[in-house]
Amino acid sequence: MQMSNTLTDSDILHYIKTEDRQEMEQLFSAARQARMPYYGNTVYVRGLIEFTNYCKNNCYYCGIRAGNKHISRYRLSMEQILNSCTLGHLLGYRTFVLQGGEDPFFTDERIVSIVAEIHRRFPDSAITLSLGERERESYERFFYAGARRYLLRHETANEIHYQRLHPAAMSLAHRKHCLFVLKDIGYQVGAGFMVGTPYQTAECLVEDLRFLEELQPAMVGIGPFIPHKETPFAQEPCGSIALSLRMIALSRLILPRALIPATTAMGTAAEDGRERALYAGANVVMPNLSPTSVRPLYALYDNKICTREEAAACRFCIEQRINTADMVLDMQRGDQALESINCSAALDQQSIRHALAAQ
Repeated sequence: MQMSNTLTDSDILHYIKTEDRQEMEQLFSAARQARMPYYGNTVYVRGLIEFTNYCKNNCYYCGIRAGNKHISRYRLSMEQILNSCTLGHLLGYRTFVLQGGEDPFFTDERIVSIVAEIHRRFPDSAITLSLGERERESYERFFYAGARRYLLRHETANEIHYQRLHPAAMSLAHRKHCLFVLKDIGYQVGAGFMVGTPYQTAECLVEDLRFLEELQPAMVGIGPFIPHKETPFAQEPCGSIALSLRMIALSRLILPRALIPATTAMGTAAEDGRERALYAGANVVMPNLSPTSVRPLYALYDNKICTREEAAACRFCIEQRINTADMVLDMQRGDQALESINCSAALDQQSIRHALAAQ
């Protein structure tokens, strides 16, 4: 029996709403158990390069939205991007994540050139893109150039909620379409959502998990909503880190083979937020390789951590945090596990059902 079949909508709603610490601990324990057969205590590291903070979109929650007129914009050159990769490779990184706003300057031709050159110089490293919504032809060109992973958070699977977070020009249907196209091409696809955005309900979160169950992504990014002062949601409260942790754990139970990051937003919301995310079932961290001169400018939300740390310091800081969480750093590519790493440690579904039984 698949784990997803053991969690009904009522079960999920219960764990979304519970404030019982014992139940939460049982949930986190079950999530760690679900992770063990595929990843053990391993945490994979991705080197993040935020290469442009220009964006044509006007999402109501995002600090680099087109409507923010109080931000200094930047674009990294090919040389700066390659220098970041070179430094990362010397530090042991074997996955590079190129993330940016939906910047029309970076045409398909420019992205293909960047991806192809990274692939040529670092053939042992995986290339992940996070560039937003494009058409199939663009995604195919990036894939053929050497990119093999693509991150595109769906943000919310509920149509009404999506409309309340985005301008009318944006479409949830198109965003979902992009995710399925990416998967069809052959990418390891990443989706995900924020916890605690304005107008979000518990039922919205159930829909998010059911959409992930349908998509079966290789990666799932989850973190709390944190407002930015130059957005329409500037005065809204931050999302709950406790609820974010429960959503990470539930995602792990539904998708035991997924790669789930302990996000920077988790570390911003709480000093030990990333360690707590690992404890709740996450198994990826994404230190920043961007030049320190531009890191403060890639501010999707206020008070983002690690904007002034040098790449080497960030690399060793994150290793200490991983060790503190009783987990082991792995600097290799860290592809999605397709089967159990130890058949004798196969997930005992019955024991997890008992662990999740209501008190």
